[in-house]
Amino acid sequence: MGTSHLPKKSLGQHFLHERAYIDRIVQAVDPQPGDRLVEIGPGQGAITLPLLRRHGALTVIEFDRDLLRPLAAMAEGLGELSIVHCDVLEVDFTALAGGAPIRLVGNLPYNISSPILFHVLEHAAVIRDMVFMLQKEVVDRMAAAPGSKVYGRLSVMLQAYCRVAPLFTVPPGAFRPPPKVDSAVVRLVPRPTAEIGIHDPARFAGLVRAAFGQRRKTLRNALAGVCDAAHFAAAGLDPQARAEQVDVAGFIRLANAAPAA
Repeated sequence: MGTSHLPKKSLGQHFLHERAYIDRIVQAVDPQPGDRLVEIGPGQGAITLPLLRRHGALTVIEFDRDLLRPLAAMAEGLGELSIVHCDVLEVDFTALAGGAPIRLVGNLPYNISSPILFHVLEHAAVIRDMVFMLQKEVVDRMAAAPGSKVYGRLSVMLQAYCRVAPLFTVPPGAFRPPPKVDSAVVRLVPRPTAEIGIHDPARFAGLVRAAFGQRRKTLRNALAGVCDAAHFAAAGLDPQARAEQVDVAGFIRLANAAPAA
């Protein structure tokens, strides 16, 4: 693999190079015949090339123009690589899926990992599963339970729409340049629409954002003007509780009981 491309700090680039962890990620994806794989941020192809060898076809989304030609050259003869040169936050995954479910994989850029997660959530209906590598601290927040110090908006939003399963930790030395933090690989499996039970996704998202906007406030104060005593009662929630004490199902009940904005 070529190493002439210098990682760009502005793009949050940390390139994975350690074979053992690359193999574990490919094993976690475990592509099957007929799967439609889409990789976000292929970088220098550490995960791309093994997946292509294994599966024969892959679509990648890469924002860094300098990486496009090297990727195409390295993939030659390995399989069918389709390169989408685009900011992932502007990708319409529903259109990309074209009516068939897709599987996402990627070492997400650290500086925009949360926006990417919220963006792919909007397209969860066409995504079969996602295997992502992110900062371990972000994965901890994604999988956190109520009452945890790191349970927050990200935890609730992701767990409402997906099953979240942390898989393994990846140390800084597995990357070039080494990040200052541990990373972790996580699997997200979107829930069937009927299982989610959210009547109005926009109302749910707004309520969760407001509830965690000022963590020290009680739900009654944080959601003043959004929910009244009757809504809390209908949802079976104590208005004196704080957002980090409420489980995902509680937020869904409250959003479904609250009036439309």
